Amino acid sequence: SEILPRLYISDLQTAEDAALLSSLGITHVLSAMPGHVALPPTVTAHAAQVPLHDAPFAELAAHLPRTTRYISRALHSSPNARVLVHCAMGTSRSVAVVCGYLIAIHGFQPSQALEFVRARRAAAAPNRGFIDQLHEYHRSLAS
Repeated sequence: SEILPRLYISDLQTAEDAALLSSLGITHVLSAMPGHVALPPTVTAHAAQVPLHDAPFAELAAHLPRTTRYISRALHSSPNARVLVHCAMGTSRSVAVVCGYLIAIHGFQPSQALEFVRARRAAAAPNRGFIDQLHEYHRSLAS
């Protein structure tokens, strides 16, 4: 799902599909999950991974500055850069990471960020703990 121009969210199956990534022009992949991800060789040079578990008490907020920096740098690296953020299902972890980016870079309120993503990816449903941590992240940026 394209969330912003050149910024996408998907599940693991999509992230491992070389033909699909190529057709979308994906150049950078951020994996928001632990474990092995079989990314196509075309994107491995520009890949990053955050070992984030999909659990309400999993630490999201501590990773958001790094994931936001990665997305921002990738998008600014070239006008042709396209970034995919994925997790196993493309509903909780990847959505929370992209919401963090929208909050930090585009000045969204946490609820606005989630509504914005949901309008473009109906399956978006970060767990309650992640939503709380997005509010915490927003407050930390405001102070």
